[in-house]
Amino acid sequence: MSDQVNFGEELVSPEEKTRRVGRVFSSVARRYDLMNDLMSGGLHRLWKDRFVARVKPRRGEQILDMAGGTGDVAFRMARRGSQVTVSDINVDMLAVGMERAKARGLEGLSWKQENAEALTFEASTFDAYTIAFGIRNVTDIPSALKEAHRVLRHGGRFFCLEFSTSEWPGFADLYEGYSDKVIPRVGKAVARDEESYRYLVESIRRFPRPEQFRMMVARAGFCQTRAEPILGGLVCIWSGWKI
Repeated sequence: MSDQVNFGEELVSPEEKTRRVGRVFSSVARRYDLMNDLMSGGLHRLWKDRFVARVKPRRGEQILDMAGGTGDVAFRMARRGSQVTVSDINVDMLAVGMERAKARGLEGLSWKQENAEALTFEASTFDAYTIAFGIRNVTDIPSALKEAHRVLRHGGRFFCLEFSTSEWPGFADLYEGYSDKVIPRVGKAVARDEESYRYLVESIRRFPRPEQFRMMVARAGFCQTRAEPILGGLVCIWSGWKI
């Protein structure tokens, strides 16, 4: 890694980025899902439904849901009978997820604090690896992708849901204005944290475009990689196989 990495628009050391991202998610954990509803108009629920439909979780499968935080994606997969390990670097996000799972009476879930760049799981442990709206907050993304490949069994599948950049004329400019002017203000009003949501907007802006990230997934060792854009690429589902 280089000596400096981006934290939003600011250049910081890798260690400082990891610390700052941790503070961001500790700050927003309790209102994270409410903010997702407000920022996306509820669309994030449809995106996650579509994402899980692509994953096709099956009964008895072992799935690692990385950056799983509050459990939104993990709950959907557990309801289909998969054994889901929900992992996140942030214990505050995991605490919210565990509370939500208990309130819903969901079983078949395990919870573990993990750094996506250096997982403690043995190689060839999981049938599928999922990460939704988390990869852009990882300090060393290539390392995280290599770790995803390592912990998957042969024939295992990788799926990532993340924001990127819309290619639709007009819509991209409209969203740019919305993200700059509205999202931080909503964060200030609802989560009492304008700066964290300003960072999240900046992190989206700096994330690779769909084809660029697909190539990163391929370089990590995955085969048959694919990028499926939603809203012209504003959101995208990437996938690949360990063969």
